[in-house]
Amino acid sequence: MANINLLPWREREREERKQQFLVSLAITVGLAAILVFAADRVFVSMINNQAARNQYLTQQIQVLDREIAEIRELQQQKRELTARMEVIQNLQGMRPVIVRLFDELVRTLPDGVYFNNVTSDEATIAIQGVAESNSRVSALMRALDESEWFDNSALRQVAAVQGATTTAGAEDLERNSFQLAVSITTPGQEEEGSAQ
Repeated sequence: MANINLLPWREREREERKQQFLVSLAITVGLAAILVFAADRVFVSMINNQAARNQYLTQQIQVLDREIAEIRELQQQKRELTARMEVIQNLQGMRPVIVRLFDELVRTLPDGVYFNNVTSDEATIAIQGVAESNSRVSALMRALDESEWFDNSALRQVAAVQGATTTAGAEDLERNSFQLAVSITTPGQEEEGSAQ
């Protein structure tokens, strides 16, 4: 049998395989590094795109919030203007009524009765004054109740006042100060109420 030494051939084969393995390993590591870098770039790009979208949405939300605030302010101004217009319309409508009420107050005022203060809200008139006697106050209340512009006169207070002076400057020994309230009615309202 011939003596053949296969050791160098095996050694060379092993070296070639080792080189092929190292080349394959280097290629695999290179490809993995390229893939990781590419994936990193893709994800960074996606994150940047999403951040840009989020920033755009935030800016648009801020713009809409400002517009909503402006709309609310305009609505508030509209409500205020509407309320002012209603007040003005009510005042315009009440102008002849107020004149008529003052005229009726003068017409119902008996002799010996003087008004010191007259205040009004929407439905009632409060009167403070001085009368020569209680019978004058009663006459005033009857005249107010008989008027078609007033109703339900109610005496709140009567007190005797010594040395009271009238607006004319005349001083009497004894007078009665009084406070009363009377409801305001318009002649048309009473007719409507009785018709219903």
